[in-house]
Order: sequence, then structure tokens, then C-alpha cells
Amino acid sequence: MEKNELNRQVSKILEILDKLLDRDIFPWLSTRNTPASQERERAATIIADRMCGSLSDPLIRNQQEIRQLMIIEKFLIDRGYEKKKYSSASLLKEMEPGTYSLRRNIFVGAGKKTKIPVDVVVQPKKLRKDHLPLLIEAKSAGDYANVNKRRKEEAQKMNQLRQSFSDDICYILFLGGYFNAGYLGYSASEGLDWIWEHRISDLSKFEV
Repeated sequence: MEKNELNRQVSKILEILDKLLDRDIFPWLSTRNTPASQERERAATIIADRMCGSLSDPLIRNQQEIRQLMIIEKFLIDRGYEKKKYSSASLLKEMEPGTYSLRRNIFVGAGKKTKIPVDVVVQPKKLRKDHLPLLIEAKSAGDYANVNKRRKEEAQKMNQLRQSFSDDICYILFLGGYFNAGYLGYSASEGLDWIWEHRISDLSKFEV
């Protein structure tokens, strides 16, 4: 590669990086002055905090999900439910009454199937009219911002499940943490119901 071409490519890369830089963190870039030691320290602190958050947040979410599944599992066991592993190929309607499974993949759609992971699948002891089990999605949040960004995911799952099974499919959210009226209102408009973690006894309203 010729030197002129190399310089042109490097300039393009620098232009992109320049647009991505957060000038609230690096204010000296706009003034082109040499940053003061306090400005450098502040920028380094903000970057370190963001890096720690990007590493720790997934770990915290994973542990929260494990804790929520343990709460649901204890609730079911205390009511005489039996944990049973079902293959992804088995039909939902074939689940035995009084059994449940964790982290099961459900395939939806015609032709090329789409895999939907579901945290808890429960077949009530008294079978529902359609023989379809109860599907539970464990959700926890430490702030309001993150849940509003991801609220469309559950609605999309619900639509896919309805299209593959029926409008009567029972898919609920098990919520712990910060979920505001905007999130709950959107979920309700999409036909999603929910149960709060601190009120797990409300599961009994779904004939569990």
C-alpha cells in the first residue's frame, strides 16, 4: 500500500474515532488545550467505572436469575411438583401434569423453526383446557433504564408463541427489582401478565 493511500485510510479511521469520542469526558479535545491533571483523573475514573459495570452487570444479572429460579422451584416443590427434563423435540401438550422443567427451549414458527428459551415451564396438576403448560420468564432489574430498552423482547416472544400455539398460551413474567409503569403498561398492552417476586403466592391464581 502506497504511503498516500495509507495516510488516507488512517485519516478515515481517525475521523470515525473522533465522532465516537465523548467530549463530556474529554473536554480538552474541543479546546485542543493540554488537559489538567484533574481532568485526566476524572476521565480515567469515569472510564474505569464504565468498564467495571460492563464486566460486573452480566454476572449480577446471571446470579439474580439463578436466585429467582430457586425461589420458583421451591414454590413448586412445596406444592408437590416434580422436576422433569423434557427434550426440545417433545410437545408442550405432552408434559405430564404436576411436572416442571427449567430453561427449556421451545421451537416456534413454520418451516425453519425459531428457538425461544423459557426459564420455567410448568404443567399444572389440573390440566388447562388446551393442555398447554404455564411459561414463566424470570426478570430482574437494578434500574428503570435497562428494562425499558429490552421490553420489546418479551412482547416479541409472546407474539411468536401465540402464532405457533394459540391466543390462550399463558406466558408470564416473574419480576424482581425496578419495573416502572411504562414497562408494565407496555407489557399489559401486549397481553403479558406478571407476578412480583415478593408475591410469588400469586402463582396460585394460574392454577399452579
